[in-house]
Amino acid sequence: MGTNENSTEIDEGLYSRQLYVLGHEAMKRMKNSNVLISGMRGLGVEIAKNITLGGVKSVTVHDEGNAEWNDLSSQFYLAEGDIGKSRAQVSAKHLAELNSYVPVYTHTEKLTEDFLYRFQVVVLTCSSLEEQLWIGDVCHRNNIKFIVADTKGLFGQLFCDFGEEFIVTDPNSEEPLHAIVSWISKDSPGLVTCLDEKVAHGFQTGDYVTFSEIQGMTELNHCKPIEVQYNDQYSFFICDTSNFGDYKNGGIVTEVKMPQKLTFQPFREALKKPTYQVSDFGKMDRHGTLHIAFQALHQFVRECGYLPKPWAKNDAERLVAIAKQLSEEEPSILNGEPLNEGLVRKLAYVAAGDLCPINAFIGGVAAQEVMKACSGKFTPLSQWMYFDALECSPEENTEFLLPEESCRPKNCRYDGQIAIFGSDFQEKLKAQRYFLVGAGAIGCELLKNFAMIGLGAGEGGSITVTDMDTIERSNLNRQFLFRPGDVTKMKSKTAAAAVRKMNPSVRITAHENRVGAETENVYHQDFFENLDGVANALDNVETRKYVDSRCVLYQKPLLESGTLGTKGHTQVIVPHLTESYGSSDDSPQQSIPICTLRNFPSAIEHTLQWARDEFAGLFKQPAENVNKYLEDPSFIDHTMALQEGQALEILEGIYRSLDIDKPESWADCVAWARRHWQTQYSNNIRQLLHNFPPDQVTSSGVPFWSGVKRCPHPLEFDPSNCLHMDYVVAAANLFAEMYSIPGSQDSMAIQQILLSVDVPEFTPKSGVTIYASDAEMEAAEHSTVSDNGRLADLKELLSSRKNVTGTAMQPIDFEKDDDTNFHMDFIVAASNLRAENYNIPAADRHKSKLIAGRIIPAIATTTAAIVGLVCLELYKVVQGHRPKQAFRNGFINLAVPLFAFSEPLPAAARKYRDKKWTIWDRINVQGIKPNGEEMTLAEFLSYFKKEHNMELISIVCETWNVYAEHMSQKVQKKRLSQRLSEIVEMLSQQKIEEHVKGLKFEIDFNSEEDEEDLPPVFYQIR
Repeated sequence: MGTNENSTEIDEGLYSRQLYVLGHEAMKRMKNSNVLISGMRGLGVEIAKNITLGGVKSVTVHDEGNAEWNDLSSQFYLAEGDIGKSRAQVSAKHLAELNSYVPVYTHTEKLTEDFLYRFQVVVLTCSSLEEQLWIGDVCHRNNIKFIVADTKGLFGQLFCDFGEEFIVTDPNSEEPLHAIVSWISKDSPGLVTCLDEKVAHGFQTGDYVTFSEIQGMTELNHCKPIEVQYNDQYSFFICDTSNFGDYKNGGIVTEVKMPQKLTFQPFREALKKPTYQVSDFGKMDRHGTLHIAFQALHQFVRECGYLPKPWAKNDAERLVAIAKQLSEEEPSILNGEPLNEGLVRKLAYVAAGDLCPINAFIGGVAAQEVMKACSGKFTPLSQWMYFDALECSPEENTEFLLPEESCRPKNCRYDGQIAIFGSDFQEKLKAQRYFLVGAGAIGCELLKNFAMIGLGAGEGGSITVTDMDTIERSNLNRQFLFRPGDVTKMKSKTAAAAVRKMNPSVRITAHENRVGAETENVYHQDFFENLDGVANALDNVETRKYVDSRCVLYQKPLLESGTLGTKGHTQVIVPHLTESYGSSDDSPQQSIPICTLRNFPSAIEHTLQWARDEFAGLFKQPAENVNKYLEDPSFIDHTMALQEGQALEILEGIYRSLDIDKPESWADCVAWARRHWQTQYSNNIRQLLHNFPPDQVTSSGVPFWSGVKRCPHPLEFDPSNCLHMDYVVAAANLFAEMYSIPGSQDSMAIQQILLSVDVPEFTPKSGVTIYASDAEMEAAEHSTVSDNGRLADLKELLSSRKNVTGTAMQPIDFEKDDDTNFHMDFIVAASNLRAENYNIPAADRHKSKLIAGRIIPAIATTTAAIVGLVCLELYKVVQGHRPKQAFRNGFINLAVPLFAFSEPLPAAARKYRDKKWTIWDRINVQGIKPNGEEMTLAEFLSYFKKEHNMELISIVCETWNVYAEHMSQKVQKKRLSQRLSEIVEMLSQQKIEEHVKGLKFEIDFNSEEDEEDLPPVFYQIR
């Protein structure tokens, strides 16, 4: 049984990342849903795992059968010792450990109508067509949401029936659009023009919007949702505005997501008149054939008592005959097109197989449909979906047949996979040596799949996984290998131990390292050359690019993937076949202009970033600088070498921290927080309004405070205002922590201290410069020579160390997930106070944590589906020598739902002297001569002249110029007789470490062609 099962409260510590995908209301609706999942083979347990993690009211798993050998190829909660035991009961024990809030029950008897009444959602897997028909009828009659999910080898099937009137509250996973209004006409219909910030408004015909902050045409403020008609990317039509007041200024238009009512056909009718969800736009012509073929499989099993035997021609022809008969009985299903008999045969050949990656993908999608059924959040499938991964077949586009003998059951855990790929390929999988970078959500799912398919589980095989992070409670909602008792343990070791239980044969080694330049002594040339491939499970672009660069250097395939809420992508990188991850840059995230942050915020995102900057500027950077100053006698000199404004800021901060602002007691910390509140939310705003009065107009006659510039107002401190006190309490405690002074949360005591705090009077000054734009600020920086008198004074004060004493301070690193450390208390209060200054709607703690903490929304369903797709590409990589058209990069959005696949792009070709090359090519040079000595620079130049007919004019290693023809004769003469490694050591001022076996050089040569580009040189030194 779970805990708090009847509570409507959502445990934000556990569900935080999922809450950013679904929202509180959808989660509350899920907590009222009892779900039945029938069939506890690989697909059923995958769905149950994702739903249990998701947080429904209860999960009941049903299965009348016992575990068999062929279950073990994908059923990760069954072990060899469980053969013969109840699948439902063994699975339930493990599922119950995933989430203490979700009780998991078992049912091992036949399903009855009365039993089905207990549930809001019923999911059938591994079920007969007869069972699907009668249960589908019962569910539709009683408004029970009904889902059928099935996998057969490389094929998958999904069906959804959510009743006659299903309400979707939010059709997609996107935040509501908003735009700033610049004009609204008085017309029928009225035309709304949005402020041109080089960004289209994004509204489409049929969308609904509402308005706020409009001056003049106030009838639109907080109006009922109005339907939009698109005009162009900067304007759209709304209702009749001819009788409204005249538009004057301002306004924000915001999208309103309107509930949508959907009607579903019951299963029995949908079987005859199917509508399809596209799972691959390149395979839309397969829907009808697969719809018939899956029905033919049911009939085959009824007649024969078994699924078609793996790669058995006779069984395949029998299935084709059944399918042809069904297509003749229901010709409308194929819309007059002929049955694709080859596709039916391929289904027959692999139908007896059972693959963990296929179950992961279909199970992830199916589980998301369960969540939609429970919550009304996002758009359901319409209504059938068929999926195949025939590209994984050894020879997809031929009549190639595997020998039946090699695919027969061996009474081993891989039988379900051997049925599809044969026993030889299974041995190849077991001998693979793979490196997994990351053991978070994607890493856990990858390890599960690796264990099930037997990757690295045989002689010579291995998996190395590394992750430098420890397990946090918020991880437990989607990183399913971890349990509450694992919190604070290392992810890599815990995950490795968990998958060893799933498959004791897996040869896995766990590391706790970051992968980067600092660990190249661990992940060096020998390490990479011993690998068969690499898989990334990372959440940052920097490390992704680094790993990608190492894979390019050492010619290793890379499996890349990532998720963002209900969206996910996969990319397969194959040497000499595809481009690399680093070949195409994602668009860089647009940064917020400095002047917007400092003085002209217009959105809560701006105030939250400002609060993050405040946190670092108050509680981290000053303490770090003070410690460097106290530890390093040359710190002042180093600082003075910086740009003048930067040096002044650093030294001023040190002086204030050690003298002016240095507290002696807790009361001093409270006083500092109160005075800082006054500076930021009153004094600075008053100075801004002194420089730019509310009625100021620009040189073109437009009000200065218009468009994205919101006119602010100063705040008055009020100790009875909770937000004001939240700021003082948080800021005072953080300030005290820097100085190792004990803090306090006693509000009454803090209010008593505040009564005696002296807050200086403030009068705005003339002559204070405030820049209206970043361009204006940059122009001033380039043209103005500042008075460096204050900088000189600070240098003298701090250099002499007179009257400046202190001990080391405690810099505070921002940590969003600890609700007791005052970090988010400060961010929320600081941001919302500034939002109040500028009349920006405040953000609650949940939304503030998402934005300020730069949290990546995540949900287990997307992760499972994406990793399933990654591992389908793994099959192809391991097979080797596959054409580029066999591979697939993928993008999915389970909310919409959308599935898009494309052939990977080839590596871009470059050229020198009529020779084409790509990032995968390099010029290999053996730097060690037959006598064991290394080449000199002169010999290297001679080698290229002789072997490549090139006169080199430059040689660069990283950022160091090893050789350039413009170097002085003296330098050239000296270097020509030196070994290249010796020159590199001299330039880098460090010895080349023993693990480094080669150096990478960029070279250039005399050429008549301007655009010639040479591949890098890999120079072997050991």
